[in-house]
Amino acid sequence: MSEHANAGPGRHLPVFQALLVTLGMVITTDILKTAPTVALNVGLEHFYWVWILGGLASMVGALCFAEMATAFPHPGGDYHFLRTAYGARLGFVFAWSRFSVMHTGWIALSAFMFADYFNAVFPLGPYGSGLFAAGLIVALVLLNLSGKHIGFITQAWLVALLALGFLSIAGAGVWLAWQGGEPPLPTAPVLAQNSGLGGFSAALIFVFLAFGGWSDAATLSAEVRDGRRGIFIAMLGALTVLLVIYLALNWAFVRGLGFAGLAASNAPAVALLERAFGAPGALLILLVVGVSAIASINSTLLVGARTTYAAARDVPQLRGLGSWQERDGVPRRALLAEGAVALLLVLFGSLTHCGFNSMVEYITPVYWLFLSLSSLALLILRRRFPRVPRPVKVPLYPVLPLLFCALCLYMLYSSVAFVGYGALFGLGVLLAGALVLGLLGRGGRRVALESSAPGVSPE
Repeated sequence: MSEHANAGPGRHLPVFQALLVTLGMVITTDILKTAPTVALNVGLEHFYWVWILGGLASMVGALCFAEMATAFPHPGGDYHFLRTAYGARLGFVFAWSRFSVMHTGWIALSAFMFADYFNAVFPLGPYGSGLFAAGLIVALVLLNLSGKHIGFITQAWLVALLALGFLSIAGAGVWLAWQGGEPPLPTAPVLAQNSGLGGFSAALIFVFLAFGGWSDAATLSAEVRDGRRGIFIAMLGALTVLLVIYLALNWAFVRGLGFAGLAASNAPAVALLERAFGAPGALLILLVVGVSAIASINSTLLVGARTTYAAARDVPQLRGLGSWQERDGVPRRALLAEGAVALLLVLFGSLTHCGFNSMVEYITPVYWLFLSLSSLALLILRRRFPRVPRPVKVPLYPVLPLLFCALCLYMLYSSVAFVGYGALFGLGVLLAGALVLGLLGRGGRRVALESSAPGVSPE
C-alpha cells in the first residue's frame, strides 16, 4: 500500500453522482429551524419570494464558481482560485481556515445537531451528546478511509434518502390538504421581530444559512467526468433541486400549520407530522435529521480533506499531508487530520454546553469573509489569464459578480453584528493561521513565487 505525494485525483466521478454529493453539501435540516424565523420577519406575501431570492442569489454565486472551476479545475477548489488570484499567502490562510474553522466546524455542528435530536428522543445523559457526536465523526472518517467509491456511493444513497425524507414532510401537507379542514390557530399571538427592509434583510440571513455550502463543490472539479460541463451541472442542478424542495416544505408548513402557526412554532416539522400522522411523526423527523447530519458530515469530509491535501502539496514543510493514496483514491493523512480537528471542536462545544450554537458562531464570519474574496477572484482571474479557456462564463459580467460580492459583504457584516463570542474565537483561529504561515519562513515565500500560473489545465 503505497502513497505517492505527486499523485492526484482522476476524473472518476459521474456527473449525476457529483450532483448528489453537491446536494448533500447544501441540503440540511437548517430549514426546519429557519422557516419560522423567516416567517416572523416577512409577511405571507413575501414569504415564498424571499426563499426564491435566496436560491437565485446562490445560483449566481454558483455560476461564478462554475466558471473558475471549469477554467482552473483543481482538488483545492476555491483554495486554488484564491491562491491563483491573490497569491500563495492568502491561499494558505484560506486553506487553514477551512481546515481549522469552516469544514471541521461544520462537521462538529452537524454531529451536534443529530446528537441533540437523538438525545431528546432517547436520553443519553449529561455528556451523551458530545460522546455521540464524537463517535459519529470517528465512524464516518473510518468509512471514508475505506476508499473513494465507498465514500461517494454512501453519499449518493444518503442524499437520496434525505430528499425522500423532506418530500415526505411535504407529503404531509398534501395529505392534510386532501383531507380538508383549516389549519389550527396559534395558541399565543405572533409578534413580528422586524418590519420593512430590516425584516426582509434579517430573513435573508436565515435563508442563506439553509442554502449554504454550495461553494465546496468546486473541490470536485478535477474528479468529475465531462470536466467542461460536469461541475456546472452538479452545482446548478443541486441548487435547483434544493430550491424546489424548500418551496415544497414551506408550502406544507403554511398549509398544515397556517402562516401564523408556522411563525409561532419552534419545531414546525414535528407539529406538521404529528398533525398528519400522529406520534410516529416524531420518529420520522429523527430519521430525517440523522440522515441529514450523516450526509453533511460525509460530504464535508470528502471535500475538506481534498482542500487540505491540495494546500499541503504547495507548502514544502507540510507535504506529509499532501499525499494521495492511489489504491483507495483518498488523501488518507489529510482525512485523518480533518477528523482529529473536528473531534477537538466537539470537545470545545461540549464544554460550552451548547455545541450547535457555538459552532454556528465559530464558522459564520470566516465563511462570508472568504466567499467575498472568492467572488472578487473571478474578476482578477479574467484580467490576469484572459486566454485560459472558460467553458462556463458568468452572464452579465461584471454586474452579477459585483452584486454577489456586495451581498457577501453584507452577510459578513451581519454575521459579526449578530453572533456571540464564538465568532471572535473563529476569527482568532484564522489569525493564528497567518502566524503559522510566518513561522514557515522561507518555505512560505518560495511557495508565493510559484503561484503565478493557473495550475491545472482546464482540459
